[in-house]
Amino acid sequence: MMQQEDPSDIEQLEQPPSTVAQMLDGCGIDADENLMKTPTELQLANLLSNLLKYGVLIASAVVLVGGILYLIRHGAEPAGYGVFRGEPSEFRSPAGVLSAVLLGSRRGIIQLGLLLLIATPIVRVLISLVAFVLRREFIYALVTFLVLASLIYSLVGAYY
Repeated sequence: MMQQEDPSDIEQLEQPPSTVAQMLDGCGIDADENLMKTPTELQLANLLSNLLKYGVLIASAVVLVGGILYLIRHGAEPAGYGVFRGEPSEFRSPAGVLSAVLLGSRRGIIQLGLLLLIATPIVRVLISLVAFVLRREFIYALVTFLVLASLIYSLVGAYY
């Protein structure tokens, strides 16, 4: 009578694991608990994802509308690349851009779209900071605050 042998370790390694739990078996990681996010974390992740997605879409739409309006009015004019002209003073600050938009400036609409594009990740960092403080994760809140301070300084540091 032939005795049936157990499969060797090499044969077991050659067979791919059928589930994630089998792949992580023996790794010291609990696949069911440690890799799952709480409902609050999922809500925050969805909020931040939607903020970035819709912020970029809205900013792009504003730039597109401003660009179309600008081209309707100035599209046939020849471009003067021989002389460099800097940005007009009205577009050098967010308040100037807003007042230009209220006056109906097409370039102001384009600049507003660019300001919205810049503001989108800043708002994301601000929301993350508030979420970390509310959840009492102060190390993450400190790092997020430093990132927010760096972003704000890079924007307003030129004015002072």
